[in-house]
Amino acid sequence: MKNPWLIIRFQKPPVSFWLDGRLPKVLLILTLSLLLVIIISLVQGEYYIAPLEVVKTLLRLDTNSDAQFIINTLRLPRTLVALLVGVGLAIAGCIMQTITRNPLADPSIIGINAGAGLTAVLFIVIFPNLPIALLPISAFVGGLLVAGAIYLVAWQGENSVIRLVLVGIGFNFMVFAITNIIVTFGNINSVSQALVWLTGSVYGKTNAQVLILLPWIMIFMIIAWIMSKELNSLNLGENLSIGLGLPLGKVQLMLLITSVALSSASVAIAGTIGFVGLVAPHMARFLVGNTHQGLIPVTGLMGGLLVVGADVMGRWLFSPTELPCGIVTAIIGAPYFLFLLTKSR
Repeated sequence: MKNPWLIIRFQKPPVSFWLDGRLPKVLLILTLSLLLVIIISLVQGEYYIAPLEVVKTLLRLDTNSDAQFIINTLRLPRTLVALLVGVGLAIAGCIMQTITRNPLADPSIIGINAGAGLTAVLFIVIFPNLPIALLPISAFVGGLLVAGAIYLVAWQGENSVIRLVLVGIGFNFMVFAITNIIVTFGNINSVSQALVWLTGSVYGKTNAQVLILLPWIMIFMIIAWIMSKELNSLNLGENLSIGLGLPLGKVQLMLLITSVALSSASVAIAGTIGFVGLVAPHMARFLVGNTHQGLIPVTGLMGGLLVVGADVMGRWLFSPTELPCGIVTAIIGAPYFLFLLTKSR
């Protein structure tokens, strides 16, 4: 039996949306699951805080100064960064998979995150005294340069998605090697910071980093959702998109910039957390189908749930030792990537 559709129409402006009938239920379940995982993240740690006390502290109903300091200064910024990073990486992967029409496309696999990581490491090691607010901008420039280089090398008169992925993987290894060279010859203090960052961790994040990352994720997430109609057209194929009157080159460029901005800003703050942009869109499509008006918010929630959950697991599995969430997502994502690679041949 086919799933029912939700049709939403507005007269001013004249806009209509066709959404999967499962969307409200899925959004509710994912939102509640995410809130539960966030509470667990705020509860868990060397100093245990009861869930009720966590809720009271968040609502400013608790006067316990120790709980307020631990939650508001130490745990909440870390959890919010994990949430924003997961949203950014997941939506970036969703866009990349649609514009390339390849289920294997993900900024962390085809080298875009590596490019963002290279310029971020340069920023950390060579210019450690510059304001941290410039870090996402430098990462965005690096990701955009690598994305352009991959596209130019992969383009040979036609857009071959297989060639794009293979060239991207090659760039990924090359840029990663350059990053290692920079780390090898850098100042020991800056290098230590860069090495922790490269593992993909949200440990020690502050409210300042939340405020830096938040506008990048919110602005480009909204742009991605506004361009849902164009993404739906691209999902049908380039020839049909052109037949529908879509300015293909301009749309692809705008979506590529949006994807690079989301992934680069996330990488700049939390490091190279891989495979979120690969796994989250596939899980979201399984839940609500391919219509991007509903797919993008579900993908974002799924990505946030994955990264916050990975951070919780990294703290719990080998407690009191913490495993960076980037390693946990790699443990989950790498087998899934091999499965997709085998399935798509």
